[in-house]
Amino acid sequence: MPRLASILLLALVAGCASVQRPAGAQVTLTSAGDPRVGTYVSSPWGFSTSSYWIEGPEGLILIDTQFLPSEAEEFVSWAEQVTGKKALLAIVLHPNPDKFNGTHVLRKRGIRVVTSEQVRALIPHVHEIRTASFYERYKPDYPTEVPLPDSFGPATTELSAGGVTVKAHVMGPGCSEAHVVVEYDGHLFPGDLVANNAHSWLEIGKTDEWLQRIDELKALKPKWVHPGRGPSGSAGLLDAEHAYLERVIAEVAAEKPRGAPTEAALERIRSRILAAYPGLRFDVFLGIGLPAEWERQARASGAAGR
Repeated sequence: MPRLASILLLALVAGCASVQRPAGAQVTLTSAGDPRVGTYVSSPWGFSTSSYWIEGPEGLILIDTQFLPSEAEEFVSWAEQVTGKKALLAIVLHPNPDKFNGTHVLRKRGIRVVTSEQVRALIPHVHEIRTASFYERYKPDYPTEVPLPDSFGPATTELSAGGVTVKAHVMGPGCSEAHVVVEYDGHLFPGDLVANNAHSWLEIGKTDEWLQRIDELKALKPKWVHPGRGPSGSAGLLDAEHAYLERVIAEVAAEKPRGAPTEAALERIRSRILAAYPGLRFDVFLGIGLPAEWERQARASGAAGR
């Protein structure tokens, strides 16, 4: 179907530039006012994960591959349908399953899937532990073989496909142990280093390094930021993420972390954060994130085992 006809059909169905899928997934044809950038958001069953496409004159670059193989298929199908162009390259931003699980699906469709050497090295272990957590819940819609992208190398580089060139910045720990952040003509794709209208994934307890990542992203001076969860927005999303992380750090510090946290202390912290950020989605993430931040602060003060 020609691109214009596809967009008109979708607009007639949706009444706007966003299409709500029956299963709860959503496709946005124009992100941050730029028709070259589109967004696919999975259903809540797939953690409302955002993946993106960048349209070039000859094809598409995809950002991330989705959590469930079925949603990876739908993501690519919609991106190709609404643009009338083939997806040629996908870039995985960090080693979380909602970023890399769709790798095999995309590869079978002839799409090259890449990430940094650092992110690639972490994926087999992350896949192993997440399969233990998620497979029974999601089977058979969950990959059993390690979804391993190709490596583009260990350093920041430019990647091209479909007449589009992006810059893939290789960065250190934040919400994961390693990150790739994609920059394209004022657009920034940071994955879960930035969340909008959702709590952040604090599992590895490296908020101090995460704050450094946000400062590095701000130095790139983007016009638009496309987060791992939540709507795209201005560079103000970076300031908001910085403030959120600082607030989490401060609320944990208020309990003077020593040794292992008590349930009462964690609940006090959680209650204060929820009061400060009412309505944010995925407060369940705090269940694993707050103990990790507690441990980081206790370790930094030398009181981890006391």
